[in-house]
Amino acid sequence: MNALYRRGACPGLSAPMPTGDGLLARLIPAGTTIALEAFAGLCWAARAHGNGIIEITSRGSIQIRGLSAASAPMLAVDVAALRIDGSEGIPVLVNPLAGLDSDERFDAGALAAALRTGFAAASIASGLSGKVSVVVDGGGALHLDDVAADVRLRAVDDANDASFHVSLGGDTSTSVSLGVIAPEGAVACVLRLLGVLAARTPSVRMRDAIQGEGLNAFRAAVADLVTGRPAPVARPTAEPIGLHPLRMGEAAIGLGLPFGHSESETLLRLIEAGRRAGANGLRTAPGRALLLLGFQAAAAHAFVADAEALGFIVDAADLRRKVVACAGAPICASGQIPARAMAPAVVRATGAASPKDVIHVSGCYKGCAHPAPVPVAIFGRDGKCEVVLDGVLSRSVTVEDLPSQLKMLLTPRVESDAERDHD
Repeated sequence: MNALYRRGACPGLSAPMPTGDGLLARLIPAGTTIALEAFAGLCWAARAHGNGIIEITSRGSIQIRGLSAASAPMLAVDVAALRIDGSEGIPVLVNPLAGLDSDERFDAGALAAALRTGFAAASIASGLSGKVSVVVDGGGALHLDDVAADVRLRAVDDANDASFHVSLGGDTSTSVSLGVIAPEGAVACVLRLLGVLAARTPSVRMRDAIQGEGLNAFRAAVADLVTGRPAPVARPTAEPIGLHPLRMGEAAIGLGLPFGHSESETLLRLIEAGRRAGANGLRTAPGRALLLLGFQAAAAHAFVADAEALGFIVDAADLRRKVVACAGAPICASGQIPARAMAPAVVRATGAASPKDVIHVSGCYKGCAHPAPVPVAIFGRDGKCEVVLDGVLSRSVTVEDLPSQLKMLLTPRVESDAERDHD
C-alpha cells in the first residue's frame, strides 16, 4: 500500500499526490545514467498504470500523471523492477553530467550517495520540511547555479585541490555563504546543518529559518569544518539544449520537452531513434530537459533531426522555451485556466514580441512552474487570465482574448528594449 501524501511535501512513488487527473508520482533521479531499456520500461508503466503523460520538471524530476489509488502501487513495483536509481528521502541533486563531464572539478555522484546513506542512518528527514533539498555541484558546463536548495555544495579550486563552497537557502546568487570545506568533511557538514534546522525550526525551510533565527547556530555547528572564504561568483546560465562533449570522445545531446511534458508513445519513439544513433543511456536535467548519452559526433545530426520531427526542442533559441506553463485546469485540481493547453497559442501570438525573459502562464496564483517572479506572468482566477506586468496587475481577460491582448501589451516593451540595446 502506498503511504499517505503529506500536504506540503513533494509527491513520491510511494506517496503520490492527488491532482485533477488522478494521482501524480514523482521520481527524482539520483544523477546516475538511466539505461534506455529502463526508461522505455518507465514509459510503458506510465501508460499501463496512468494516462501516459510524463513530465520533466524545472529541477529535472520525472513525473507520471493519471494514476489511481489502485494503479499507483503497481507503478511503484514496476519502477523498482527497472532498477532506476532514485533519490529517496531528502532530495540530493547533482550536476546532470556528473562523472561524465570532462570539465567538472569533482564527481558529485559518490558524495551524493554518501549523503543519502548518512541521511538514512541519522533518520533526519522526519524533522524537516518535505521540500528540503541539497545540491552537490561538481562543476562543468551544466552546473546548478540557478537551482535553489536548502544546503548547497559547489566544487571550487583551492590550492590545486577540489574543495566545496557551502551556502544556505537559495541559488548561487541568493544563498547565504558559510565558507569552504574539504570533501571528506562534506557529509558531516550537511548533516550538522540540517540537524540544526530540524532542532530549532522543524518543518521550516532554510531560507525562512535564517531570516527568523539568524546564522549563528548554523555557523557554530560547522565551525571546525568550514574555513571562511568569499562566495564564488555566479556563472553564465547553464544551457542543457544542444551537444555536450563527454569523456572518452563521446557526446551527450540535450533536448527540451515542450512545456515540460510528453506522451509515453512519443518518448518511446525518441528512445528508439536514440538507440539507432548509438545512444546508450539518458539523464534528466534542470530546465525540463533530457540528455541522451553515448553518441559519436557523426551520428548526432541524424538523431537531432529525428528528435525535432517528434516535436522535441533541439534549438536553445526555440520560442517555446520562452513560455513556462504548469499543467493547469483540468489536469491540476487547483487550476483556474488551462495553462498548458494555452501555451502554444501564447507562443504563436507573441512570437517576435516575446520579451527577453520568460512568460509564466500559471493555472492559479501558486505559480508552481516558476516560483521566481518574472516581468510577464499570467495567473488564473475564476476562469479568467490576470496579466501581471512587473508585479502589477495590468488586466483580466478571457482565455480566448489572452493571445491578442498579450501581443498588444508586449510589443511596446520589446520595441523599448530594442532601442535600449541599440543605444
